[in-house]
Amino acid sequence: MQVKISDVVVTGFALFAMFFGAGNVIFPPYLGMTSGTEWLTGFLCFIFIDVFLSCIGIFTIVYGGGGIKALESVVGKIPGMILNVAAVLCTGVLIAPPRTAATTFEMSIAPFTDKISLFVFSIIFFGIVFAFTIRPTRFVDIIGKFLTPVLIICTFILIIAGILSPIGEIAAPVSQTVAEDGIIAGYQTMDILVVSGFGLVMLNTLRLKGYVERKSQIKAIIGVCIVAGILLSLIYGGLAYLGATSSIVLGNNNLNQAQLIVAITNHLMGHTGMVILGIIVGFACLTTAVGLIGSTACFFEDFTNKKIKYPVWVVINTLISISLCNLGLTTIINVAVPILTTICPPFMITVLLLLFRNQIKNTLVYKGIALVAFLYGLISTIQSYM
Repeated sequence: MQVKISDVVVTGFALFAMFFGAGNVIFPPYLGMTSGTEWLTGFLCFIFIDVFLSCIGIFTIVYGGGGIKALESVVGKIPGMILNVAAVLCTGVLIAPPRTAATTFEMSIAPFTDKISLFVFSIIFFGIVFAFTIRPTRFVDIIGKFLTPVLIICTFILIIAGILSPIGEIAAPVSQTVAEDGIIAGYQTMDILVVSGFGLVMLNTLRLKGYVERKSQIKAIIGVCIVAGILLSLIYGGLAYLGATSSIVLGNNNLNQAQLIVAITNHLMGHTGMVILGIIVGFACLTTAVGLIGSTACFFEDFTNKKIKYPVWVVINTLISISLCNLGLTTIINVAVPILTTICPPFMITVLLLLFRNQIKNTLVYKGIALVAFLYGLISTIQSYM
C-alpha cells in the first residue's frame, strides 16, 4: 500500500500531542533557567533522552510487532512482561495521567479562580478524557486532526513572543550538573516508558487506515516519528530558551517548574499570555491523558488476551487517575523521581537493543545488559538519597 502523506501528518501530529504533556511543558523552561548560558547543553541531553530515544522506541516497538511481543522476543517472557507492566503502570496509571490533571489545574485554573477545587476539576477533566477515549478507533484521529493544531499554534505564539522580546540576559548556570539535569528532566517526562503503549496504538491506527503489510507499516511509522520528533524538538528548544532568558529576572524567586512557566508567560504577554498558556497546558495535558489512558487500555486488553475488554480498562484507569490526581502536582513529581530513575535505564536500553535483534540472537546478552542497567538505575537512585 502506498503511504499517504496525510496519514503520516495526522498520525504524527497525534503522536506529538500524546508525548507533549504535563512534564513536556514545565521541565524545559526550568532546565533552561538553571542551565543559563549552558542551556543548549542541557537541552541536547534532554532531547536525546526524551525525543530521540522515544521516537526510536516507537519505531522499534512497531518493527517488533507490538509492545508485549517486541520486548519478550529479546529478554524472554517473564522479564519482558515485568518491564512492560512496570513501564505502563508508571506512565499510564500511577504517575502520568494524575500529573496531567494536576498540572492543568495549577496552571490553567488556579491562576484565574479559586472557586473550583482540585477534586471537582479532576472529575471534569477525566470525564472529558473518558469521553474521548472510550472508543479506541477514534481517539488518535481526534487528537491529530482537531486538538493538536490548536496546541501547536498557541505554543509557537508564546515562543515567538519570547524570542522577539526576551525577558532578560542569559545568566551563568546555577547548576553544576547541567548535562545530568537534562537527562533527569528527560526521564521525568516519562516518554521513553510509554513507547510500548503508544507503539501498540500507532500500530493499531496504521492497520485501521489500511496499512496491513509490514513494509508499509514500517515506512509509515518512520514518517510519523519524524513529524513528531521535529515538532517536539522545536517546541522544547523554544521553551528551554525562554527559561534561559528568565534566569536573571526570575532565577532567584524560588519558583517550582509550573510556577516558572506561569511567571515567564505573565512577564511576556500579561493576561493574554496567561489565557494562551492555559490553552497550551489544557490541550497538552488533555491530549496526553487521552493518549495514555487509551494506550494503557489497549495494552492491558492485549495483555489479558482480550479477556478484559478495552472499555473496562478505560473505566478503571480513569477512576484511579481521579484519586491520585488529588495528591497535588509537587507530591506526584517528588514521588516519580526515584521510580523513574530506577525503571527508565533497563527499559530504555532494552528498547534500543530491539534494533539489533536480527544481529544479536543470544537472549542472554539482552538479559545481562538489562540487568546491569537496572542495577545502575537502582544504585543511582539510592545514592541520590544518601
